[in-house]
Amino acid sequence: MFSLKNKVAVVTGASRGIGKSIAKIYAKAGAHVSCISRNKDTLNDVVESIVSNGGSASINAFDVSKSIEFQDNINDIVKEYGTIDILVNNAGITIDKLIMRMNDDDWNKVLEINLKGAFNGIKSVTRTMMKARSGRIINISSVVGLTGNPGQANYAASKAGLIGLSKASAKELASRGITVNCIAPGYINTDMTANIKDENKENLHLQIPLGRIGNPDEIATAALFLASDEAGYITGQTITVDGGMVMN
Repeated sequence: MFSLKNKVAVVTGASRGIGKSIAKIYAKAGAHVSCISRNKDTLNDVVESIVSNGGSASINAFDVSKSIEFQDNINDIVKEYGTIDILVNNAGITIDKLIMRMNDDDWNKVLEINLKGAFNGIKSVTRTMMKARSGRIINISSVVGLTGNPGQANYAASKAGLIGLSKASAKELASRGITVNCIAPGYINTDMTANIKDENKENLHLQIPLGRIGNPDEIATAALFLASDEAGYITGQTITVDGGMVMN
């Protein structure tokens, strides 16, 4: 169940956190994983770990906000491996400030990586997936895109936009057998949450019905399911993995 044997997957933001966990679980399930990030050194560590555990992975280091770079790298992957079956748009950054202190650069950088990067990814793989009449696209959003959060107007807007992008893409691509879904993680134990003060973490626990912060593997297992054949009748959905913070 949930086998990805002989599949080719592309995972952005694969050098750490949620992306790293997704890359590892996909490789364990049998996929070849093209790991994408701007940081080649940390990608090396991820790929070496996957290969040492019997998996298959490769490195593609580039900036997802650059549309030409994204397309060129996707073309190279298709040329080498024949196809792309799965795309996970996970790359994301935060630059947290109150709106009154947020400048254009703070806004643009976050939207360029988090939202435009996902658009570039979807556009880059669409032709290949349409020819195959099959594909899985999974976008990593956030509960902040559903609820908003003070000091994160740029991040919340990018993650809410990602949900809208997923729904539109799902409707465009469904007739070709391609599914597009979102995962909206809650607070997950990654670099992004590492700097939260202990007293604030205690307050967070009170807001989470399950009473704890999640871990990246709990997002990765949801991404594994959505990438699998068993999820073939699910598209245009946003699945919250947040310990019960947001109940739809």
